[in-house]
Amino acid sequence: MSLNVLVVGGAGYIGSHMVKNLCGRGVHVTTFDNLCSGHRDAVLGGAFIEGDLADRAALERVFAARKYDAVMHFASFIEVGESVRLPAKYYRNNVSNTLNLLECMQAAGVEQFIFSSTAAIFGTPQRVPIDETHPTNPINPYGRSKLMVEQMLADLARAHGLRSVCLRYFNAAGADPDGQLGERHNPETHLIPLVLQAASGRRPFMSVFGTDYDTPDGTCIRDYVHVADLCEAHWLALQSLAQGEGSQAYNLGNGDGFSVFEVIDTVRKVTGREFTVKHETRRAGDPSRLVADSSAARQKLGWVPKYPSLQTIVEHAWAFEQRR
Repeated sequence: MSLNVLVVGGAGYIGSHMVKNLCGRGVHVTTFDNLCSGHRDAVLGGAFIEGDLADRAALERVFAARKYDAVMHFASFIEVGESVRLPAKYYRNNVSNTLNLLECMQAAGVEQFIFSSTAAIFGTPQRVPIDETHPTNPINPYGRSKLMVEQMLADLARAHGLRSVCLRYFNAAGADPDGQLGERHNPETHLIPLVLQAASGRRPFMSVFGTDYDTPDGTCIRDYVHVADLCEAHWLALQSLAQGEGSQAYNLGNGDGFSVFEVIDTVRKVTGREFTVKHETRRAGDPSRLVADSSAARQKLGWVPKYPSLQTIVEHAWAFEQRR
């Protein structure tokens, strides 16, 4: 019997890739999205319902219309800087609206939940690479909102038997290998698409914030994980819940870090184009190095990233950028 999965936020960057992945596996998918940052044309299969998590009645109608085996939740606000300026917006959507979703799930008897979490729950790293036992100490409202949901899920598991998997992404990157989907944030804040926009001429220059970090070339180091590999981790997490496993949390990254300058050099190599790079002062709250220890996901879920190469990640993202 085929699975029925509700994908909340399935019109966004990672959610749309997940919808395509699930549909390709024969899963019955329903996307629920308010399109505030997602794109209707990015939903390449299944049913689509436009709606908002703040609308309790709309959620109740969704769960009344079909019996779902599981829910995948991607509908969060994700801009760290904006979360500092507008914290209430982040707590309302990322926490309160998620609680709406979880209560409607509970009322409908849906007990399997996969949550799009983040490395931002750890805050400034005490050690690198970062594994699941690293202390959680988020330094901005975005990270705090995600940690609050993880804590809610633990409480709901104890009280009501809700089983969940929290997947903590480091830096989601790349694009659909088939070229159909990619990053379309507005405004764009992710490094690789910003550099590609500079290479394509859609951006007049690329800013590098800080060249005096304690790293080999002085720029921040981040762990980039291909969006298709993130989707594979979600599928494996769904399988683990379907097999009766209890609640889990996993850090997802390649385990390799690349500096800002390494990303810029890779973009120049892939595109064959030159562009202006401007050096700016550091931004507050940017750790020098964020790299994941994903051995738990590899060992327990059997997750093996298919696209670990930074060059491959950039090539796929560039193919999508050129289509735009």
